[in-house]
Amino acid sequence: MPKKDKLTVIDLFAGSGGLGLGLEMAGFTPIYVNEIDPHARETYLINRDHQHPLLRSTYNSDDIRAVVGRHGNLTDLLDGLRRDYRLPPRDPVDLIVGGPPCQGFSTVGLRRTFKADKQSVPSNHLFMHMVRFIRKVRPRAFIFENVVGLIGARWTKAGTKGEVFEDVLASFKSIPDYSVKYKLVYSKDYGIPQNRPRVLIIGFRSDVFEGKSPSLDALEGGFLPKPARNYPNLVDVLGDLVAPDFQYGGRTTCYPSAPRSEFQERMRTDARPNQVFQRVRLHEHEYSFHTDRTQAKFRYMLANSGRIHDAHKTKKFRQRVLPKTWEEPRGPTITITSLPDDFVHYEQPRSLTVRECARIQTFPDWYRFVGPRTTGGVRRAGDPRDADFRRTLPRYTQVANAVPVDLAAVIGKHIARILRASK
Repeated sequence: MPKKDKLTVIDLFAGSGGLGLGLEMAGFTPIYVNEIDPHARETYLINRDHQHPLLRSTYNSDDIRAVVGRHGNLTDLLDGLRRDYRLPPRDPVDLIVGGPPCQGFSTVGLRRTFKADKQSVPSNHLFMHMVRFIRKVRPRAFIFENVVGLIGARWTKAGTKGEVFEDVLASFKSIPDYSVKYKLVYSKDYGIPQNRPRVLIIGFRSDVFEGKSPSLDALEGGFLPKPARNYPNLVDVLGDLVAPDFQYGGRTTCYPSAPRSEFQERMRTDARPNQVFQRVRLHEHEYSFHTDRTQAKFRYMLANSGRIHDAHKTKKFRQRVLPKTWEEPRGPTITITSLPDDFVHYEQPRSLTVRECARIQTFPDWYRFVGPRTTGGVRRAGDPRDADFRRTLPRYTQVANAVPVDLAAVIGKHIARILRASK
């Protein structure tokens, strides 16, 4: 049940819950979650069953089209939220957030969605359902997030570069009585151990906040906090997970060493409100079963500053060895992907585990992921050539698709201050 000093949030296209978790850390209480993939939705719910049981029992949905497509559904939803969460009749929802599926615009998605026009991929139009949801619910603020590829995307091959983002932005700006701004944010600028750009469109209801300037730039307008480049090195993120006796195809279930940095200490501690403050066990630290050829390739790369031997080169992908420490002043240069073999561990001849990817996404170690570890490319992104837009979200993909938790927390705290100041 939300406390009086808590703010409420509805999480659309929630995925595994990275954005949601960061907002919870910033003081928001989730009261409704929408996610179509059963594995990602279960990941979201299983990590919130203790603190937010109403999400599982009543206030979760799979297909947003069913929620906004039937007359009266959103009215009934709002009435139920007011009743069951004991929310005020006026402004029961403080914030709506959402990151509609983006495989049609992402770099990895372009590998997998082949040559279909963006206009023909149904998931590329889901942002309109979020717009309709906001129009009806009238939250005090909203956040739309997506991949950097959205900025320059065309609806068709003959289209104009950037036309997709122009349509998306115009759709959110068309919502009456909201001040709307946007920004391309780089996660490293907010203390995240990776570069990971995200496009954010942020809106405040006009009676809440109109911004500090007329600029559409969300940072200039005061919709976002000022960056602070206090990111940790990867050795400070992953160093305590390095098991000298690891085995390909095996797993490590106990921490190989004590925490060696403040970041590791925080990741290993469950400090959620109303929970017993405790250290957690190590989960999702399973190693891929690499072939002898791949093992030899990775060993050579580690011994030769990341260079790939000519005998190991392929046309498909070029793996990179992760740097133990970042080169300054450039800082983090990587963006975590759903393809675990894209990166080689900085110290061991292997790809990253799900837990290591989750650490880079700043998920705490108590956060569990549900579903298969990974799956094939077509099953992960569908095949538009055959009008097959079904996807599965294994654990690697759930982690990769998420907004970094700490990024969401920093932004959430800033938005929470604005919302509380307007009450």
